[in-house]
Amino acid sequence: MVFQNKRNAVEFGDFQTPLSLADSVVAVLSSLKINPKSIIEPTCGKGVFIEASLSGFSDVQYVLGVDVNYEYVQIAKSKFKNNVSIKPHVNIIHENFFDVDWKDKLQFMNDPLLIIGNPPWVTNSKLGTIGGTNLPKKSNFNNQSGINSITGKSNFDISEWMILKYFNWLNGRKGVIAVLCKTSVARKILISLWKDRYKIVSSRIYKIDSLRHFGVSVDACLFVLETGENINTSCYIFNSIESSSPSNILGYRNGFIVTNIIEFDRYRDLEGKDKNYTWRSGIKHDCSKIMELLIFHNNYKNGLGELLDIEEKFLFPLLKGSDIGNGRNVNRTMMVVTQRNVGEETSSISKYAPKTWKYLDENREFFNKRKSSIYKNKPSFSIFGVGNYSFSPWKIAISGFYKKLSFVKISPSISGKPFVFDDTVYFLPCWSEKEADFLYEILTSPQAMGFYNSMIHWDEKRPITISLLKRLNIEKLAEKLGRFKEYNEFIKQYDRKNIVTLEVSS
Repeated sequence: MVFQNKRNAVEFGDFQTPLSLADSVVAVLSSLKINPKSIIEPTCGKGVFIEASLSGFSDVQYVLGVDVNYEYVQIAKSKFKNNVSIKPHVNIIHENFFDVDWKDKLQFMNDPLLIIGNPPWVTNSKLGTIGGTNLPKKSNFNNQSGINSITGKSNFDISEWMILKYFNWLNGRKGVIAVLCKTSVARKILISLWKDRYKIVSSRIYKIDSLRHFGVSVDACLFVLETGENINTSCYIFNSIESSSPSNILGYRNGFIVTNIIEFDRYRDLEGKDKNYTWRSGIKHDCSKIMELLIFHNNYKNGLGELLDIEEKFLFPLLKGSDIGNGRNVNRTMMVVTQRNVGEETSSISKYAPKTWKYLDENREFFNKRKSSIYKNKPSFSIFGVGNYSFSPWKIAISGFYKKLSFVKISPSISGKPFVFDDTVYFLPCWSEKEADFLYEILTSPQAMGFYNSMIHWDEKRPITISLLKRLNIEKLAEKLGRFKEYNEFIKQYDRKNIVTLEVSS
């Protein structure tokens, strides 16, 4: 098989590693006193890792390279075919990774074993969009862990599946895995292995310049893991492949990966679920062209460019993730909020706001095209992420997509209506400015910021998640800061179930 176009290059991960980078990888492994007897490159391409390994390791007895691209296999074979100086047996075969009987191949290889290379940086959903089929068969994993859970996901990185497969090969054997991959994939693998108590003697992440080496702007790394008899749940992070000293230590605490275990351990007494304050997400509707309206010369304009004349009753001022991320608290956009609670009937809109109902009904086709199953068998024009909390007058909000830990205090709009958010925003509902000030002050304290920063992975697409925010126990934080009395007063002062009804109906 020869890759004739960009689509095939993406599907098969055809981003060839430069020899200089492969040499740097081998140099790192040599500095760690790794000297394998057997080497496998499961997606060998033109064989640069094999070439670098044969130059860098002295005790190699057998090398196996596999690739799906016939042309590349021939290029790799030609590098070693007539080289009499190569002592170990080098076997390069043309086969698809997913079709190889790896158990049969591995049984004759001596330890220590090195699995090296650059598995494809592509997700199964990306392959789906281009019609690709070069991926593992999905399985009904029934809450299983490891590879089975990966292949049951709606979306997963192909390299994640492959690298976890490598660990199955090394189960009970002494060996090393050294691969180039996305940094987010390395963390996912670590948490899978640490949860399942795999025997990892050591793990290291060396950041690489993917733009320089591959022409793609992705947070990527050299990921090195060594198997053995012990379990080590710490991973050293190096700022570059040339670094000799780690800049940080990644770790595993209470079922989560933490970015900085030293900082996390310093504030770990703040961890826990708060029984009174719950982080919420903004409203999800998946129909922005119809539901989000720009304020335009005392009128409203939808995403289709149409000017609208509808009632104010179901319109609420909207702040999007970009507004929160940039600290904006300006009413420029409105959202049509069709429900006060998830699942609530919507037919009453026709009675209280007939123009709004007519507008929604005329654009029903946009709602019918929503792909998410959450809207199936729900009332017309349903939304999600809505509840009494959505209509609190004050809020402490943060954007999930922005690369900064920045909480924003949100006041009611000029009209007196509470702001609502899109689903990229997380927030704590507050019932008075005094309560909002209290929460803002303690959430921006060095203790809270230190706790959160110890766990945030800034290279993620959405570094701030609701699960991350919920890990901080606000009650414990207030107590640590000597402000428990205020915390307790706010909890007792406001009836969190009834006060919102008053706000909305007023």
